[in-house]
Amino acid sequence: MKILGISDIVVPELSERFDSRSFDDVELVLSCGDLPPEYLTSIREQLDAPLYYVRGNHDIRYKSSPPVGCVNIHQRRITFKGLRMMGLEGSRWYNGGPIQYRDYQMRQMIWRMMPGLWFSGGVDLVITHAPPRHIHDAEDRCHRGFDSFLKLISRFKPRYFIHGHIHARFTDPSQRVTLVGDTRVINTFAFHVLEVDHE
Repeated sequence: MKILGISDIVVPELSERFDSRSFDDVELVLSCGDLPPEYLTSIREQLDAPLYYVRGNHDIRYKSSPPVGCVNIHQRRITFKGLRMMGLEGSRWYNGGPIQYRDYQMRQMIWRMMPGLWFSGGVDLVITHAPPRHIHDAEDRCHRGFDSFLKLISRFKPRYFIHGHIHARFTDPSQRVTLVGDTRVINTFAFHVLEVDHE
């Protein structure tokens, strides 16, 4: 299954130069945040594929103007064609904005999801805005990752952990990926097509 991951910046390939033939075998779109809601709506309509998202720290318009036909999976578990997914929004707290969390708050959100995760046998793919701490993150207050994400990876060993928030240019798609145990942590800044094997 091909999954299109998007985050953080609007790119011509998915806006004014959108050619759906380049993405015609994409079955699912995942947005990791900090994108205009209209952009998500347009991508979902152009590809005619389900779009699940979590909000980034700048997505304050989503409350009054959510992307049309798209599904917010913050603190939710979703199964798509056998692929078990969960989502967690926001960045680390840095100036008191509405979609910013301290690590203990994120840890509490994960704990609230634990019963469902145990009952369902875990999770295959985690979608977040921020990265795990010390993996693709930075040292300024805004761009530090969450320690609680490392514990989530250690405990449930998802096959994929997809995030945004960290702006980086990649000359090779493999530069986006860091292996943490058996989990592929992927920075989906701008856009990235991921091929997922699933049963």
